[in-house]
Amino acid sequence: MSKKLRLGAFLPGAGQHLAAWRHPDAASDTVFDFEHYKRLAQTAERGLFDAYFLADGLSINFGGDDAGRRDRSTYFEPVTLFSALSTVTKHIGFIATASTSYEDPYLLARKFASLDHLSAGRAGWNVVTSTDDATARNFSRPQQAAAAERYDRAEEFVDVVTELWDSWEDDAFTRDKASGQFFDPAKLHPPHHKGKHFQVDGALNVSRPPQGYPVIVQAGQSEPGLNLAARTAEVVFTAQQSLEDAQAFYRDLKGRLSKFGRTADQLKIMPGVSVYVAPTEAEAQAKLQQLNDLIHPQAGLALLAGLSGGVDLSAYPLDGPFPELPKTVGWVSRQQMMVDIARKHGFSIRQLYQWVATARGHWTIVGTPAQVVDQLQAWFENEAADGFNILPPVLPGSLDDFVDLVIPELQRRGLFRTEYEGKTLRENLGLARPENRHAVRERERKVA
Repeated sequence: MSKKLRLGAFLPGAGQHLAAWRHPDAASDTVFDFEHYKRLAQTAERGLFDAYFLADGLSINFGGDDAGRRDRSTYFEPVTLFSALSTVTKHIGFIATASTSYEDPYLLARKFASLDHLSAGRAGWNVVTSTDDATARNFSRPQQAAAAERYDRAEEFVDVVTELWDSWEDDAFTRDKASGQFFDPAKLHPPHHKGKHFQVDGALNVSRPPQGYPVIVQAGQSEPGLNLAARTAEVVFTAQQSLEDAQAFYRDLKGRLSKFGRTADQLKIMPGVSVYVAPTEAEAQAKLQQLNDLIHPQAGLALLAGLSGGVDLSAYPLDGPFPELPKTVGWVSRQQMMVDIARKHGFSIRQLYQWVATARGHWTIVGTPAQVVDQLQAWFENEAADGFNILPPVLPGSLDDFVDLVIPELQRRGLFRTEYEGKTLRENLGLARPENRHAVRERERKVA
């Protein structure tokens, strides 16, 4: 088969599971140890992953009081980390999260263009709008802006950033020592942008990125988020729990592309999946149970509070039935999701937070390599996914397991590459390099 699935690796600190840092083999003391991340990046590259992905936040908000029992309070700024990792890898891409609510278009465009140059074309930008008030308070704002305002700003933000990446045509820098001309002024295009949210006059002081634009990624699933993705994104990370839900999301989002003059192959949809794999199913199940047994109740309750707008469940018995929740403005849909999951499975509070903790709301697969690949293949071949964002439960061990056990089975079935196809992240993802808009206009003018 010619079509190959794509793989991203989400590799934070100790791992994806809520209690990963408490696991005996977890790298819980290496949050700021570059050698730890170097090992992860090189292992993912050995597994021929398309990209190393990192989420990011701008506060230490956990959604509830957990008495310091959770691990994601401090971590590297991802572009800085990826700049360093690009020097010890050759092929794997680097997708860093940055917020349109708290960044500035010029600074962000400059930062990601620099990463693309330093990595020789392996950068990607995960566009987020940020959602929590704790972050707002770190940026001189009493609370987060409403979703409609955040996405309105995000729409213009992405447009300004791509304008800035097109400041210079690809061949603008002549560097002609004989004539003394360093660049061709006719191929310099300051954006002179004046919009609702931003005014950006001058050109970017970094030449056009090797990929034209770093790959644009998005993960939002709200209606404005889906429209932003359909217009601008080239990769979408999503969270789905069933084949049917994943198919509905896939077809909905792909179906929106034509409205913006785009085709289905211009967007890769990659659901998140946390994989517990071992030679036998019993061993894989034991790995999951070991982690669930390590969840401290306060951390579990804080996790549920973070999904429900701060609802405190500590007054209810952990092993009793899941209670009705008071409605919290702005969180009704997520609260209802929690209630629906609990009712569907008959979960107690403890069972619910254990279920959520395995992958923070993403799909979870537990089994042998063949069982894991059976499920990945079913989604890939039935319009549910173009690939997957793999979320190893514990690091580094779970990443080693995936590379050593799952990748060979994917390759045996012809579902995954046996070597990198190109040199840039775009080439490996099968995405076209965008032409400079000014060069296109000039060519069209000449033809006309």
